[in-house]
Amino acid sequence: MQQLTLNGTSGVSDIYIESGLLAHAATHCLAHFAPSRVHIVTDSHVAPLYLDTLRAQFTMPVSVTVIPAGEEQKRLSTVETLYHDFLAAGMTRKDLVIALGGGVTGDITGFAAATFLRGISLCQIPTTLLAQVDSSVGGKTGVDLPEGKNLVGAFYQPRLVLIDPSVLSTLPPQTLCDGMAEVIKYGCIANPTILDLVRAPDYRSHLQHIIYECVKIKRDVVAVDEHDTGLRQILNFGHTIGHAAEKLGNYTALTHGQAVAIGMVAAMKLAAATGAPDLTDTLTEILVQHHLPTALPYDREDIYHALLSDKKNFGGTMNFILVRTLGKAEIKPIPVEQLHELMQVL
Repeated sequence: MQQLTLNGTSGVSDIYIESGLLAHAATHCLAHFAPSRVHIVTDSHVAPLYLDTLRAQFTMPVSVTVIPAGEEQKRLSTVETLYHDFLAAGMTRKDLVIALGGGVTGDITGFAAATFLRGISLCQIPTTLLAQVDSSVGGKTGVDLPEGKNLVGAFYQPRLVLIDPSVLSTLPPQTLCDGMAEVIKYGCIANPTILDLVRAPDYRSHLQHIIYECVKIKRDVVAVDEHDTGLRQILNFGHTIGHAAEKLGNYTALTHGQAVAIGMVAAMKLAAATGAPDLTDTLTEILVQHHLPTALPYDREDIYHALLSDKKNFGGTMNFILVRTLGKAEIKPIPVEQLHELMQVL
């Protein structure tokens, strides 16, 4: 088993990575927590696959909330449902909430755990590649508003993250591809060896190593900048324009991974337009290999106006993450007037 520890200002997060780990999840949970009861939050896709396996491992009372699958559930009304379920189950601050599922489940459950009784113990068990390499680690939680993605949330470290690569075998092909967008992101911003690994025809046989390398990058970045005011912003490579595209599609037309892929290509074009070597073709080739889109499906003017409501808009400038050399990212503030002109190259 591979282990990483994230020392954050809001808590320490132990991260375990091993195939077959889900079958022993309760053992690790009870080594970290001393709950009187456990509440599992999962979704309608994951529940039939793994809920019984997890629930049966605990001898104390276990209650469950199964939310409908889909990004459209990532809203405040779903969090309120969790609060009511926690109360009905008799949850107290000494008890344990487990998020079993993908990024949406993890984000919603993390925010509910951060705010219920001002904080209740949290374990993340991510079941998608995207959640395993990215959203389950680092303590970002939140939900969407009609005005934009992740506009309400909190930084709240899970005390324990259990990553079992073997559960990825049950993912639909497109869901696995979505996760590859985040994997490719890590290769672009910090470790180009990851890009070599995902180019290989047998990359799936190396998934545990790929996951470890991605999580290690995120651990190192978050340890320096937990609250996303500096270095952590490099993890947003592809997300700024990607979030705008998601918003224009009402969070249903594009998956998160598809939006990030499109956003990364757009960011490469912006980097080239500001004098960097043009790495667009290199990135596009890798994304296409993993069946990810590379072209913006919306009008550039609509994208621009969607960007203006983004939380990365800092009083007349927007921070973009640009990659001028594979494996190294920089934070580039771009005035919104200049950005309007640059949008024409996308």
